[in-house]
Amino acid sequence: MKLQPGSERILADSSTDPLDGQVRWAPAKSLWLGTMTAVAIMFGPMTFSWSAFALFIVTSAITLCFGHSVGMHRRLIHASFDCPLWLERLCVYLGTLVGMAGPYGMVRLHDFRDWAQRQAACHDYSCHRAGFWRDAWWQLHCTLVLKHPPVFRLEPRLANDRFYVLVERTWMWQQLPWALLFLAIGSWSWLVWGICVRVAVCVTGHWLIGHYSHRKGGQTWIIEGVAAQGYNVGSPG
Repeated sequence: MKLQPGSERILADSSTDPLDGQVRWAPAKSLWLGTMTAVAIMFGPMTFSWSAFALFIVTSAITLCFGHSVGMHRRLIHASFDCPLWLERLCVYLGTLVGMAGPYGMVRLHDFRDWAQRQAACHDYSCHRAGFWRDAWWQLHCTLVLKHPPVFRLEPRLANDRFYVLVERTWMWQQLPWALLFLAIGSWSWLVWGICVRVAVCVTGHWLIGHYSHRKGGQTWIIEGVAAQGYNVGSPG
């Protein structure tokens, strides 16, 4: 096995194939997001209040910006800055509250996607090449199962961190303490908007950005010979 460009955690050999695989329904992932979205659609309008909407905006900004972007992406995945361990864990925990996956799951998803997109060819799932509704179904409710996948090897610093192990095992349940707190402070309005609407909008919005930024638009960087390119959303084609 050898390391592949773009990730120090993905190991592949001559048999590894990013193209040969099937998209399969992921029950836990699908039921999780499906439930959050259904509650948001059915009960969001009924429980709307300006305080609940403000809670949705503030908690979305904190979990997406400080959590997902800074904690999960820039620190945990790319190690692009140094900070105290307590601050790293706090930001990663906030990123977990976005509702996409636990810390290990996010690292695995990110590194696998980058590895696949940097090959000469990869499955449509990895490149967002399917149509809008099929890509939505695939990305939000399914997973890609390759016949010959690469090996994912997490570095010991993360794999042996007891805090991250706990959060990874319980990442869905991490919403519960906040749900109880919001219910106690703002009743059902705060619970629905602070948990269900936030998770549904943030996760679906994250997919939308990925979908459109891999299809067409202006380009600042072009990488020759790879399966996928990144585009500037909203720029002229």
